[in-house]
Amino acid sequence: MKICIKAIFAILILSFFTQCEEPVITPKPRGFPKITFPEKGLKQFTGDYCNMEFKYPAYAEIQRNKYFFGEEAPNDCWFNLYFPDFDAKLHCSYTPIDKENNIEHLQKQAFKMSDWHNKKASFINENIFENQQSVIGMTFDVDGPAASPFQFFLTDSLQQDHFFRGAFYFNSQVNTDSLAPIYNFIKEDLKVMLNTFEWKE
Repeated sequence: MKICIKAIFAILILSFFTQCEEPVITPKPRGFPKITFPEKGLKQFTGDYCNMEFKYPAYAEIQRNKYFFGEEAPNDCWFNLYFPDFDAKLHCSYTPIDKENNIEHLQKQAFKMSDWHNKKASFINENIFENQQSVIGMTFDVDGPAASPFQFFLTDSLQQDHFFRGAFYFNSQVNTDSLAPIYNFIKEDLKVMLNTFEWKE
């Protein structure tokens, strides 16, 4: 009888200490909110305030920039390609090439702006661009927590009268990994924009 009582007592003590142990926590994979993508489609840009044409995503809106940092925009052809579903924009600016704004100066400024906006970038991939309409330029693909993951500039290969620059931004500060699917979705259509870009003159 004494042995049976001792055994029961030992079991109770063991169960007490077992219950006092902290539960094992299993880490769960990081989750991201579900993204609803809009339907793919293209619109033709033929704004009379710009001497260029291109196709752009149908889920984007053209927003003209009459003012830049509180001052009047240097040119009528300054606008944003705004993506309301993702609160993102492609800031676009045009500059006619002349003695004051020669091609070397404008290209240098484009490289400088790319470096300035992407100080935290881990890598910037610079690629020479040319399409079938004799439009040439450079694209900048940026890896890492950058302010602008994609930028470009375009000019005409013959006369070199025109200079067009674009910089893509997300307005919200969200985890870079969670934005990656959205960025990849939009970037496909930005490539179409570049490939269909042509000067009116």
